[in-house]
Amino acid sequence: MTKRRVVVTGIGMISPLGIGNQATWQGLIEGRSGIGRITKFDPTQFACQIAGEVRGFHPEEWIEKKEVKKSDTFIHYAIAAAQMAVDDSSVDTKKEDPDRFGVIIGSGIGGLPLIEEMHQKMLERGPSRISPFFIPGLIVNLASGHISIRFNCRGPSSAPATACATGAHAIGDAYKIIQRDEADLMFAGGSEAVVTPLAVGGFSAMRALSTRNDDPEHASRPWDLNRDGFVMGEGSGVLLIEERERALRRGAKIYCEITGYGMSSDAYHITSPSEDGGGMTRVMQRALKDATLKTTDIQYINAHGTSTPVGDRIETLAIKTVFGDHAYKLAVSSTKSMTGHLLGAAGGLEAAICALVVQNGVVPPTTNYETRDPACDLDYVPNKARTMKVQHVLSNSFGFGGTNASLVLSAHA
Repeated sequence: MTKRRVVVTGIGMISPLGIGNQATWQGLIEGRSGIGRITKFDPTQFACQIAGEVRGFHPEEWIEKKEVKKSDTFIHYAIAAAQMAVDDSSVDTKKEDPDRFGVIIGSGIGGLPLIEEMHQKMLERGPSRISPFFIPGLIVNLASGHISIRFNCRGPSSAPATACATGAHAIGDAYKIIQRDEADLMFAGGSEAVVTPLAVGGFSAMRALSTRNDDPEHASRPWDLNRDGFVMGEGSGVLLIEERERALRRGAKIYCEITGYGMSSDAYHITSPSEDGGGMTRVMQRALKDATLKTTDIQYINAHGTSTPVGDRIETLAIKTVFGDHAYKLAVSSTKSMTGHLLGAAGGLEAAICALVVQNGVVPPTTNYETRDPACDLDYVPNKARTMKVQHVLSNSFGFGGTNASLVLSAHA
């Protein structure tokens, strides 16, 4: 059976760089940082006091005011990003066959802010004060649930929760569903909003976060010798993807084509990648095989690149293992240097960024790259965006539990 081709026709992005596609993209190519001191709570007692917060987001602009308190912020972000993707795609959702329209939006953690709020309320005022909307307001699949109701999507619906690989898994799974003719149109991506005392405290306890509190804009520094951990971010990245022929029939704007998807597991450790980078190596190889591409066909990698001492080194090793000599000809950048790490939303946001890279022929930089690490010796597009023709992009997302996802996005032809 001939595999159906799948294209990206709509993008929705909410990030620490701004609300909407233009704000985020402009911030990236300018090399601007969205990271600052935490304002959502008083971080004074915490080892890490910085994060990439979404600023200026008003949920009532996207959701009926009476509905806002019924769901957590990650759901608000997902609904808004999905609406942006629809508006961007110019698709008339009311004219779509609902049975062929699906949703896969995931979250790495889900409604932690709502859990913290309701727990405090219960301790102070008793269990009778728990909202009846508490459970549906926090569970991971309710982002997909709300979007399916809003846009009458009666096709496949799911919600991966694969830590930092979530958004990429959502897009890859949706791509395969359309490819095998189980849907024609899908929302796909991730959403996360856990800049909270428990999350920051928990990641700090693991010593995973940067403590460069006096210089937040320069704290996320992937591959730099003096990197000291990742910086948490929040937001959402949602793609509207569809079968190519129907997109052409309706005269859709096509950003790019999704051509490859790989999955793997390290089967090694709950938080650390294996020293040989085996899981990362396998997932990139599988994505390339799925796309029927040679290693030399890739021009750019949007790396997982979180700014952790171990992770960045091993991802570099894995890229060199997969690409050989061509690794040194690749542009490799980490947009987390500007957005922070959006956890379950990272793969969705970064796939959207890759779609814009292919369309615009501009590669965002890795900012804050100042001191070379001998173990990290690739071309990381340091500090300044680069204009270059990009035919094929690889986007990497690696999560706790050793779960890995890679996507290949290609110029549409």
